[in-house]
This record gives sequence, C-alpha cells and structure tokens, in this order.
Amino acid sequence: MAEYQYLFTRMEVRGPLYKGIALDPSNEDRVTGSATFSHLLGKLGDAQLGPIYLGTAGVLSLLFGFIAIEIMGLNMLASVNWNPVLFIRNFFWLALEPPLPQHGLRLFMPLHEGGWWLMAGFFLTLSIFLWLYRTYRRADQLGLGSHTFWAFAAVVWLYLVLGFIRPIFMGSWSEAVPFGIFPHLDWTAAFSIRYGNLFYNPFHALSIVFLYGSVLLFAMHGATILAVGRFGGEREVEQTVDRGTAAERAALFWRWTMGFNATYESIHRWGWWFAVLVPITGGIGILVTGTLVDNWYLWAMDRGFVASYPTYGTLDPLLTPTLPPVTAPNTGAVR
Repeated sequence: MAEYQYLFTRMEVRGPLYKGIALDPSNEDRVTGSATFSHLLGKLGDAQLGPIYLGTAGVLSLLFGFIAIEIMGLNMLASVNWNPVLFIRNFFWLALEPPLPQHGLRLFMPLHEGGWWLMAGFFLTLSIFLWLYRTYRRADQLGLGSHTFWAFAAVVWLYLVLGFIRPIFMGSWSEAVPFGIFPHLDWTAAFSIRYGNLFYNPFHALSIVFLYGSVLLFAMHGATILAVGRFGGEREVEQTVDRGTAAERAALFWRWTMGFNATYESIHRWGWWFAVLVPITGGIGILVTGTLVDNWYLWAMDRGFVASYPTYGTLDPLLTPTLPPVTAPNTGAVR
C-alpha cells in the first residue's frame, strides 16, 4: 500500500484537469489554452496551471501595472546613465523619489522633480484598484463570499495611507514613500527616527501582535490538518458540517495544548481577522504619526508607557563646579 507523504511526496495526488464552471453571458470568455499540471509545484499539492481568466478588468490592471513598472524602471536606469551593468548591480539601491518638498501637493511639476513619481503612482494605484474590483467580481460570479476582497482592501488601505492619504494630511507629496527596495527601507528607518521611534506607537505594536499571531494561528492550523490527514482531516468542509474522528482529535489536541477549542470553521475566522488587522492597525499608526503625534517617545513618557531615563550618569560640565588641579606625587604631572 502506497504511503502518502505531505512535504516530500512519494506520489502526487491529482484529479482530472478541470476548466471550471460555465460562466454566464455577462463574462468574457476564458483565455483558451490547454491546462496542465506542474510536477515541481505538485510536490506541495495539486498544482493545475490554467486555464487563465482575466477579463477586461484583469487586462487593464496588468496594462496599467506594466506602465507603472516601466516608469520606475526607466527612471532607475536613467539614474545610472543608462548603464545596464550598473542597473543590475545597484538595483536594490535605486529609487524613484517622491516630489520635492517645495512642490507641496501640486499635480503638475517638472518630471525630474517628482513628476515621474506621481505618474507611476497614478498608474500603479489604478492597476491595484482594478485588480481589487476584479477580486470582488470573480468572487461574486462564482457565488463566493467577499472575504478575499476585504483582505485585499485592508492591504490597499495601508498602501493608500503611505502614498496618498497621509501626504495629503501633511500637505506635501514629499512625505510619501519612494519606489525602490532599500530606499523604501531607508525611508522607514528615517521615519521612525524622525518621530521618536515607532516602537512606542501603540498601533504599530498592535500590528506586530496581529502579524505574529496570524503566523502562529495559520502555522498551527496547517500543522494540525496535516497531523490528522491520515483520518481524512483535509476534507474540512465535510468535517465542519459532520464532524468525524479527524475533527474530534484536532479539537481535543487544541484544548489540551492551547486551552480552548478551535473548530474547522472558527480557526479560519481567527486567522483571517488577525491577518487583516495587521495592515489596518499599521495604517492607523502611520496616519497619526506626524499628524497627531510628533514624537512617540515623548508621547509614551507622558502616559507612563515608558519610563524616563534617570538623571544620574554623565554630568553637564557647565553645571559642575571647577576643581583645583591635583599634582600627582613623584611625577610633577598635573591631573
């Protein structure tokens, strides 16, 4: 009898190729092409590739996203004098910077002083919103809930806070994040230093809690389902409405180890809420920084969130009384 392994499979479980349910007349036809399986991706599960459906929203989203990436890439290439070798070598350090502070919230400015950044941001935002609409539209057409749409919208909220909402509140596009990998990280570090360390921002702390919490919940859920796979635990829908030995053993394990029961249905709600609250609370923390709170360390001190440094230690020479010089014995040296 063949033994089925979960991480490194000795056999790949595959169903027949399936092209999906029939679409109603309000949808465009799917992109034609033969669906296939991937043996490599099949090491992690049933990996059917295709057929692909994009529709009008999907095509426009990819088009506008491509335009945004092209604007960023060509500006980065121009910054190294159109040298492809330098572009590849310095790629992680290259950036498309936001407009200069003197331009404020102007929509028209010299391209080399932030105009390209505005154009790239416009097309990228348009691409993201089209894909967000596509996510809702696909779920609605298939009769699904809108949970994926709202999860995606939570990430879009954080994106808009960083590049649109907070700069408007601050009165300048220069407050936005540059496009680039390491420059984005540099912006984050400088942002934290400028406003007194984001570690004292309670919304930042909540965001980290939900981040770690969602990782823990999803990892434990995935591990639990794999552990009861020998009892058919991967058939979660069946086990939700008609609990079998897999669901009972999994629930008993959680009660023993976590102290509370997580059902096949509730654990997904726990994980969804924890993951969605990561960008929501993070976005709130970024939005109130600089608009309502100028220094998070001083804010935390005023509220007893962090203790102030003690006064002892290095003395201020201006407040220290002058002492007469002391002559060291036998050397004549003054100390």
